[in-house]
Amino acid sequence: MTLAASGPAASRTAPDGQGVGPLLRAWRERRRVSQLELALRADSSARHISFVETGRSRPSEEMVLRLAEHLEVPVRERNALLLAAGYAPHYPETPLDDPALDALRDGMERLIQGYEPYPALVVDATYTVVAANRGIATLLEGVPEWLLTPAPNAMRLTLHPEGLAPRIRNLREWRGHLLAQMERQIALHRSDALRELYEEVAAYPVPAGVDDSEPTEGVAHFALPMRIEHAGRVLSFVSSISTFNTPMDVTVAELAIETFLPADPATAKYLHSLVS
Repeated sequence: MTLAASGPAASRTAPDGQGVGPLLRAWRERRRVSQLELALRADSSARHISFVETGRSRPSEEMVLRLAEHLEVPVRERNALLLAAGYAPHYPETPLDDPALDALRDGMERLIQGYEPYPALVVDATYTVVAANRGIATLLEGVPEWLLTPAPNAMRLTLHPEGLAPRIRNLREWRGHLLAQMERQIALHRSDALRELYEEVAAYPVPAGVDDSEPTEGVAHFALPMRIEHAGRVLSFVSSISTFNTPMDVTVAELAIETFLPADPATAKYLHSLVS
């Protein structure tokens, strides 16, 4: 699969009429940081932080960005804070198919192709698959076309009863891991689209006949494996997710590269046999 333009951005704009003060206070409380601690981090004073949060003082653009940095506010939400404070957004949101991101797209393509025969894919903030290698295509063999087009979603592909779910031998464990991952992201990002996706996939029934009681001998225990059936074999993978350091663009900030590493020698041997 090749890189495609991301779908509509997840909705995370500030509520109408809500000033920057209450938004900053909400982020501070979410991070469980006191006004004094935030002031010390941002080289300010607790009194000034209090005045900002209550609307008695309008923070400068620099102060908004500094507080957002120390509160680890995601890039998209930093723009929302700036808008609420009366400033222009600081971070652009460049479409993934824009020529300005040619080097980024090429680099990600090379990265996931170089990872073959092991599976790897790139997703956006709502798990829309924007790129995938042949290792992922191998695992998706037999998945209905309607789940693969026009813009496949990694969570739907994995958890839908007509997707990969019936093939995942430890589905209850893996499903719990994925839902917990989404819950953490929802807590970090104020995303209506991500919340809607979570509610959708969490409501999917577990396919009849799923049995999580099989022994896991030979499976690495340093991380939870995904054990999935393919062509009469059970393959075992552990996954890793990478994001970009200090992104300066909303689109780039919301991309994630997920790679699947064989969790046992038999899985690695089988995958290599497919390309030998």
